Amino acid sequence: MAERLVQCAKLKQELPGLDEKPFDHPLGERIYNEVSVKAWDMWKEHLKMIINEFRLNPATLEAQEMILKQCEAFFFGEGTAEMPPDYVPPSA
Repeated sequence: MAERLVQCAKLKQELPGLDEKPFDHPLGERIYNEVSVKAWDMWKEHLKMIINEFRLNPATLEAQEMILKQCEAFFFGEGTAEMPPDYVPPSA
């Protein structure tokens, strides 16, 4: 089976797409159609930082709404998603 290619909204190039929708929501459908596997992997790392820095409990509705907002901004917004106010990037 040939791999599915998408024009990645995040990386601005044609790359392999996800095998399935990441979640059942209109944003999940958009991600499936417009986000590459490479960009999705970048999001997963960014999501870890968001959950930790904002001290989110993904089981709560408020956290889920914030994660969706951040996800949409990460892939389709101007620049990058919002960083936590006290975030300090790890040193190399």
